[in-house]
Amino acid sequence: MGFIIIVVLGVIVFFNVVKIIDQYERAVILRLGKVQAAKGPGIRVIIPIVDRLIKVGMRVVTLPIQSQKIITKDNVSIDVAAVAYYHVIDPVKAVVEIENVQSAIYQIAQTTVRNVVGQNGLDEVLSNTAKINDAIKVILDKTGEQWGVFVDTVELKDIQLPDSMQRAMAKEAEAEREKRAKIIAAEGEQLSAAKLGEAADIINAHPIALQLRNLQVLSEIAVEKNSTIIFPSQFMDTVSSVKDFMSKEK
Repeated sequence: MGFIIIVVLGVIVFFNVVKIIDQYERAVILRLGKVQAAKGPGIRVIIPIVDRLIKVGMRVVTLPIQSQKIITKDNVSIDVAAVAYYHVIDPVKAVVEIENVQSAIYQIAQTTVRNVVGQNGLDEVLSNTAKINDAIKVILDKTGEQWGVFVDTVELKDIQLPDSMQRAMAKEAEAEREKRAKIIAAEGEQLSAAKLGEAADIINAHPIALQLRNLQVLSEIAVEKNSTIIFPSQFMDTVSSVKDFMSKEK
């Protein structure tokens, strides 16, 4: 019975004395409440009661930031959600300077997203998302530096607009498309009128060209449909004029 007790006590002491640190962790050792060092991965032996070992993860942490209502600079209420990526670069600061790193980063990230987005108008939020992401990252990185944390990136991942604003934007986009269509049609009419003016000048200089055009139109009508065309006497005079013109040209 005594042997079993000794074995159990030995196992308990062993697990309290010997600690295994994984590759992605660092061990901060406090001896009588004072920081000794941040140890790397491997087996670490501590002194019971005297030493206390705290493991700190060094991997990149994905931190979702819940959607929150934000009023933009132009007084539009939107819902914005984001995500932040950070990792610990100084395990001693992460233990000594702040009680809970992840909670602190989440709170400051949520506040910073609200403040930065609120300083921009709706159009800027929708079109300059990268600029806003960089501004949020700079603020978070500066704050996290004192906690031994580096913020890799911050992204606005979801922006929800009110239904009334979505309808207004849809109408604005439709009106913009109609405006472009009318401008294109007007430009076409302008070009057409310019070409007709040039054609009129040519016909005015060469009256016989109008008669030739009439003959061409009649020819096109006869090809498409079986039609009986009655030529008035004035038209026959026109044909004679065309023949005389062609003979003079030759």
